[in-house]
Amino acid sequence: MSTMTGTPDRTSGTPTPPSGAPAGAGTARLLRWWPAAVLVVLIVAPYSALPLPGLLDGPVGSAGSLQLLATCLLFGALATGYDLLLGRTGLLSFGHALYFAAGSYATNTIMLEAGLPFAVSALVGVCFGIALALVLGSVSLRVTGIGFSMVTLAFAQAGSILVSRNPGGLTGGEEGRAAPAELLPSGLVGIEHTANLYWVALGYLVLTLAVVHWAVRSPTGRVWEGIKENERRVEVLGLRPYGFKLTAFVLAGALAALGGLVHLLLTGGSTPQTTTSDFTLSLLVMVVLGGSGTRWGPMVGGILYTWADHRLGDLAGSGAVADLPAVLRVPLSQPLFLLGVLFVAVVHLLPGGLARLPSRLGSALRAPRGATRTGAAARKENPHS
Repeated sequence: MSTMTGTPDRTSGTPTPPSGAPAGAGTARLLRWWPAAVLVVLIVAPYSALPLPGLLDGPVGSAGSLQLLATCLLFGALATGYDLLLGRTGLLSFGHALYFAAGSYATNTIMLEAGLPFAVSALVGVCFGIALALVLGSVSLRVTGIGFSMVTLAFAQAGSILVSRNPGGLTGGEEGRAAPAELLPSGLVGIEHTANLYWVALGYLVLTLAVVHWAVRSPTGRVWEGIKENERRVEVLGLRPYGFKLTAFVLAGALAALGGLVHLLLTGGSTPQTTTSDFTLSLLVMVVLGGSGTRWGPMVGGILYTWADHRLGDLAGSGAVADLPAVLRVPLSQPLFLLGVLFVAVVHLLPGGLARLPSRLGSALRAPRGATRTGAAARKENPHS
């Protein structure tokens, strides 16, 4: 009976853990709460004056650091939404940037041209992005495989050209268009309100994670998994994959349009760079870097890629790099080269992305113990060896 309930410690009077309980059960229960702990840390980050040399230019709570952190959180959420297509449904889209840009440009244009309040403009802008995803998705999903990828790329390129041509002066062409500060919420305008923008980006990340987690665990999410594994088998079961794929496409487009709205607030305007296919390729790299089809991988990949993109850009233009010999200065002065090396290293050393790192470390730590037990058992069986 004492084996099941635990025996009191004669020195302290406290019961010892049951002998049948796993040694790491308490630690495992604590690890389940790490997302909540990280969320609390992120919420209070604007109040921190902690310096992080090498990671951030100033204290965590400074305006510059919060702007960078907010951008990282934004793209972590955007990569998570994009993984609904790539990692959950097996759809390789090269046009996801179009819906991100649609949310930004539509909201900004409505404010500038119609003079409507931000809340109304934002609602109409996000709805426009959803409608665009519904229309273009219904056409793109008529084909499969590489054909689907090429159709989405064609739509994205058409949207990028349209923005650069600046029809009627609505998009601002290559310069983009600044948002009207007088129509934006006063608490989200100005460097003194950078913390509020940071919390908006954090809220967008939490919302995206919650929506994706709910969608993946729903019956529809299980069908997405089946489509990714074998679409023909789903058809044999009497289900129509087209409708389920369109649902994933529209949901991912809606999250991207909402992200475009957050980007509009962070940058104070709409930029044509968000309409290019390179933007979607960056999302693809983020997802693969973090781990496609995993719960936290795309978010981690998006945050790390965005941080590295900004910090490596600062490194490339620093005096330390300028003083190096040409053989080192030339590659180190190219941020894209450094990002490419980082990406290749992760893909080669960590198949499956950064999300697989904890399990690989655990396997590596368990391997020596397992080898020791195996060797001891062999010696016991053959003591004369």
